[in-house]
Amino acid sequence: MVSSYFLYPLSDEGEQIVRQQGSLENLFLEDKDLMDLVIHTKSQNISNDSYIPKSLAEYTLKRVEWYVRKKYDKEYEHNDYAFLLNPELEIYDVISFYIAAQSIGINFNPNSRESRVFIESQGQLIQERLETLSKTLREETIAKLLNQLIAADNLHWTSLAELLGSKKINLSHLIIDKGQIILDKKDFLDRFEHKIEDRIPEKMYDILIGDKIKELIVNRMIMQNTENYISKVHEMVSNVEAHPSLIQIGAKISKTLTENYSYSSNQGGDIKASKFQVEAFPPCIQNTMDGVSAGNRNDAIVLLMTSFLSYARLYPSVFKNKADLKISDLDKGLKITTTEILPLIYEAAQNCNPPLFEDDPQEKLNITAKLGFGVHETPELDKEGESKWYTPMSCEKIKIHLPVLCQPDENCKKIGNPLSYYNLKKWLMKQSMTNQQTENTKKSEGN
Repeated sequence: MVSSYFLYPLSDEGEQIVRQQGSLENLFLEDKDLMDLVIHTKSQNISNDSYIPKSLAEYTLKRVEWYVRKKYDKEYEHNDYAFLLNPELEIYDVISFYIAAQSIGINFNPNSRESRVFIESQGQLIQERLETLSKTLREETIAKLLNQLIAADNLHWTSLAELLGSKKINLSHLIIDKGQIILDKKDFLDRFEHKIEDRIPEKMYDILIGDKIKELIVNRMIMQNTENYISKVHEMVSNVEAHPSLIQIGAKISKTLTENYSYSSNQGGDIKASKFQVEAFPPCIQNTMDGVSAGNRNDAIVLLMTSFLSYARLYPSVFKNKADLKISDLDKGLKITTTEILPLIYEAAQNCNPPLFEDDPQEKLNITAKLGFGVHETPELDKEGESKWYTPMSCEKIKIHLPVLCQPDENCKKIGNPLSYYNLKKWLMKQSMTNQQTENTKKSEGN
């Protein structure tokens, strides 16, 4: 059976290994045993030296790099990171997990990009490592992990309250009877066999529960425990002096993410983040900037303007990339948000008749919430993730909810969202300028 700590590093076995072998003194030193195991991993790409982690520090960074490249890089090759699925590297792997989690907890807040990516990457690793096992071994492994994580017998749905609260799992995923989550096949048949007609009860169990729900619970609980561990480390930072190596690794993790998120931004072609080009704003946004009367102010500023301006400035390719990012992924210190985006939103709010904040000051809190920072006066990094960063309203919704602002021009016929209009108009303006420059060059050469 595969070691449980290869899937769940926070297990008792995993903690024991880290206590015995988790020294940080050799973190950046070349480790020939590690390199040898990686090189001899089945299917591992060794054609390029950069694919082979030469130290525990490099192995830790490869864990993060793998996930981001897999998610965003169209040229991603599984064999570049085949060693991450090799159980012979389980000791290195569990130690690297703690190094990454502690480095992130020390250097970043629990809602940061670094935290989120690492937690997601752990969930993905669990899934892929399970897929390498035979059916029987996979079932045995899941059963063992379930017993470690929860008391699977007579499991009340409230036992998963933390998972439900963080939305890592939904009640709709579960079969619940009298408050109890049903996972065991015999239990399912005892409760429901007499109620099932025209279907084979055993097959219904496989369809509704089977191994997939057990694996889902295991996966999400390990992700939740990873998140809790990072939060715990973050809380302890003020009382404990961090090891210099962990501070250094944290900086390298952030750099690795920044470098590899470029795969995502490059997918957008010419649709890259840049300073506002107000002249390219669509008519509905121009009308909002000029001022909106009572009755339309709240939706125009809080829903339409806030989402449009934030995405137009930071992430204009959102509908092309479809990557789930937060504002801090693109504006790490929130300088752009506070000095460029919010002032324009507040200016539009002031232009309303009457000014929005004069009689609805709470709408400033709602603006912050729509940017993903919860209901607070201003965006703060440690509050990010308390709410969702809303994407721009579609043209259809604007026509329904804010018809007074919708005064379409020729370009509006070609798009379905104000952000798409902005990207198209910027491109047309750029093409027009290029054509004009070419024309001027030809005239100059002619003379």
